Amino acid sequence: MHCIEDKDTVTITYTGKLDDGNVFATVTEQNPLIITMGNSDVPPTLEQALLGMAVGGKKSVRLPPEEGFGPRRKELLHTLNRKTFSKKINPTPGMILSLNVEKDGQQHQVPATVLEVNEETIVVDYNHPLAGHHLTYDLTVTALDKSL
Repeated sequence: MHCIEDKDTVTITYTGKLDDGNVFATVTEQNPLIITMGNSDVPPTLEQALLGMAVGGKKSVRLPPEEGFGPRRKELLHTLNRKTFSKKINPTPGMILSLNVEKDGQQHQVPATVLEVNEETIVVDYNHPLAGHHLTYDLTVTALDKSL
């Protein structure tokens, strides 16, 4: 039985879950993830967990927010004047909007989640929805191509 080592090409499937059990991602055998060990294709904790596994091996790995989508950053919460939105848009909590943001003199469209709606203002969150969450990956090694 061959075990995963540095520089090997590994094919995996996984289910990604939050601590409350909600599934945020599923990678199946029909469209697996193929990684090369040592290339930083996946977070370090996940790569470390794969070392020594063999085809058919299963493991559950929990990643801290820093290795996932980062910590939640308070400075990414913004209160906007409701007048900045066109009459066509009626923002409601939970809605994801594509908003224009200026960075380095250029306009970029970025997603923002509506947190709160008042008569005068709307509070939006530019953090990734998975920021600040620990992520658990239930993974299975489905193929291994040994490095030469």
